[in-house]
Amino acid sequence: MPIHPFRLITQATIQQILSRIDIIDVVGSFVKLKKRGMNYLGLCPFHNEKSPSFTVSPNKEIYKCFGCGKSGNTISFIMEHEKYSYVEALKWLANRYNVEVEETEVSAEVRAQQQVADSLYILNSFAQQYFSRVLFEDEEGQDIGLSYLKERGFSESILQKFQVGYCKESRNAFVQEAVAKQYNRDLLVKSGLAANRNEELVDNYRGRIIFPVHNTTGKVIGFGARIIKKNDKAPKYINTPENEIYIKSRILYGMYFARQVIDKFDECLLVEGYTDVVSLHQAGIENVVASGGTSLTTDQIRLVRKYTNNLTIIYDGDSAGIKAALRGLDMALEEGLNVKLVLIPDKEDPDSYVNKVGADAFREFIATNKKDFILFQLEVALKDAAGDSQKKATVVNQIAETLAKINKAEDFTRQQDYIRQCAQLLNIEENGLNNLVNKFIRERVSKQEAKWQADFTEADNEMPPPLEYDAGSDEGFQLLIKDELQERAVVKALIEFGGKPWDETSKVADHIFNELAENDLFDNSQLLDVINTYKLWYDAGLEPTAKNFFYHENQALSTVVVSLLEFPYEVSEKWRNKFQMPVSSREESYKEEVLATLGYLKLRKIKRMMMENQADLGKPHSADEQLTLLQTHQALKQMEREILLHYGTVIMR
Repeated sequence: MPIHPFRLITQATIQQILSRIDIIDVVGSFVKLKKRGMNYLGLCPFHNEKSPSFTVSPNKEIYKCFGCGKSGNTISFIMEHEKYSYVEALKWLANRYNVEVEETEVSAEVRAQQQVADSLYILNSFAQQYFSRVLFEDEEGQDIGLSYLKERGFSESILQKFQVGYCKESRNAFVQEAVAKQYNRDLLVKSGLAANRNEELVDNYRGRIIFPVHNTTGKVIGFGARIIKKNDKAPKYINTPENEIYIKSRILYGMYFARQVIDKFDECLLVEGYTDVVSLHQAGIENVVASGGTSLTTDQIRLVRKYTNNLTIIYDGDSAGIKAALRGLDMALEEGLNVKLVLIPDKEDPDSYVNKVGADAFREFIATNKKDFILFQLEVALKDAAGDSQKKATVVNQIAETLAKINKAEDFTRQQDYIRQCAQLLNIEENGLNNLVNKFIRERVSKQEAKWQADFTEADNEMPPPLEYDAGSDEGFQLLIKDELQERAVVKALIEFGGKPWDETSKVADHIFNELAENDLFDNSQLLDVINTYKLWYDAGLEPTAKNFFYHENQALSTVVVSLLEFPYEVSEKWRNKFQMPVSSREESYKEEVLATLGYLKLRKIKRMMMENQADLGKPHSADEQLTLLQTHQALKQMEREILLHYGTVIMR
């Protein structure tokens, strides 16, 4: 399996990039911002809104949308908006601020792979420009290639957008030009642009329309070459062979052009072929990509999920199209996608159908003819079973196994609705199907637990005991939520006030770490990661600020900290100047805030322990066990009183 090339950017380069970042400058390149007090306001680029709720803070160097909830820093904005990786976002910013990117040394093997990958990118770019030039400027390209595409209804502007080209019919026209430009002969073969015939290099795509395939940053990674003339022996398409930069299972044609529109409309339309994508884009339907006619892979599904959870598959209405559409369903469900299916009527494909009925009618057809993927799969399977009881039993098991793969907690209601509808279509009892679905869920969980136990055994670790706590009760749920809020408040206080003085010899961070030292007070592992990272820096002599976390290479850590630091309310100029009303700030009362957050956190934890202890008291126990539980209750009550006396606080339920 080819390995994706990668390089490590040096810390010196990263720090140079971070020192030059201006979040208003970067975000303002994509969003029209207006100053509002200390912050800037604009329409959110991540969801459709008419009233601006997207706020950018130049002081904190973060953004937050109060409509859709997305938040982050300059780097995460570029990652989210352009769908770049962390390294790609850094390189984008380096280019914007004229920072020369230095990269760490890597092994000879990795460097060789990188060099091959870089060479393939350069060669593919040259080939794309050559094929496009032939299509639009060469006599053969215009007479054969361009006239064919125009007969199919494609405009020159859409062909230029997708960088479509043409390869001449002569034996080696492209190879001769590439060799004359000193491109490596072995790479010409590896790229699929040339073939070796009896020790002679010849053009591999002779007499074909060339569709460049782009990655999500716009680089050409391969080609799809479509035959024009009828030839029963020749394949309709020749595609680039897999190499260091072209891995078919990870590619969806057109994603570079569709990604932002998919994100905006929260839906991805999936078709089979290159011409389907180009035709629909030309019609103004731009949230569309192609799978190349093969069944969906996990990597392709995850690529879609980067932009949306809603996938609508559009395929031909023939049996082959239906079977192609049904493959990959279980993987899509496991990845949490909401999948719909639309079958094009009258033996048409999306390309021919949109040209036949027009863009508006095509959109209307898609909107009104979406079929639920699971129910459609069941209908097709029942038709095949057609009165055969054995086949029907197989169908029941298959659909139950499929429904068991809807395994996210938030999808429980959707799963139950599917069970009800499928039971009606199968003409079986709903409880029976529900039990069968649960059986498959238990089997999957058992396998996962067995693997988990095996992993712990290999690591010589003990299995943690299960937490016997009823979070399903209203009171229990509220306590858990309040625990989370108090944990977040403590971490927020640490980040914002950690470097401030606590007394003559210590700082706030020292006090917080001392208070947390002997207590297992945090349930949220992400918040605990923030505390541990802060302590690591602090012990090394650094006084961390929010900015250290905002631009941490661990994006999960960065996201958590951004979510903690809300945009503060501002005191209006009228209140401050006209009425001359003094308003104490958090900066002035930080000690009180630290004391309160620590006190409430401890009280919430003790309250939860008391609930758990009381629940245990209600169960049958021996006299000694009962006495121990009562003593535990008294000890917890004493701890509660001591905290109240120490912090001067009251219990809030």
